[in-house]
Amino acid sequence: MAALEAADLDAEWLVVGLGNPGAKYAATRHNVGYMAVDDLLAESGELLQPVAGHSLTAAPLNVADTPILVVRSATFMNLSGDPIAPLAQQLGIPAERVLVIHDELDLPPNKIRIKVGGNENGHNGLKSLTERLGTRDYPRVRIGIGRPPKGSSIPDYVLGPIDADVGFDAAIETAADAVRLIVSSGIQSAQNEIHSRK
Repeated sequence: MAALEAADLDAEWLVVGLGNPGAKYAATRHNVGYMAVDDLLAESGELLQPVAGHSLTAAPLNVADTPILVVRSATFMNLSGDPIAPLAQQLGIPAERVLVIHDELDLPPNKIRIKVGGNENGHNGLKSLTERLGTRDYPRVRIGIGRPPKGSSIPDYVLGPIDADVGFDAAIETAADAVRLIVSSGIQSAQNEIHSRK
């Protein structure tokens, strides 16, 4: 598969799905950001392709006539910011248009919430992005995975298999919808719509 050239890419938003690369992690709670990206691309049939000189894969999409670039880092979660920040810089995309989709321990399973900024709550992918972008003020689509039972290890829990039930499928679709709404209507309007859903 031919690599994309960053110089040829035109995007107003970078939409980043967080996760870990490789089959071993594909169905884990930590990879729901990757899954939402797949859902976002399913409609158009676009495929993620490597970007020359960057450790990530990307696919250009149009949402409401706005060009966006959907991205998955090819590094492990705790280094997510390493390829994302330089690409955003190269494309001239400010942090407030780097939209990050990630798993969230502090939300019940399958609950979707949109927020801008705030702390990282121990999420290593977000920590890496904050460090490399130089700010916390980027928008996030948070996919609830709940907390592990008392006494369980958080790393084991987030790297454990997701409960892929009907509610989960709907949550991933809602996360993809949240991205479309943020790009087409803005954060406030997207929050009103998504947060009112059951």
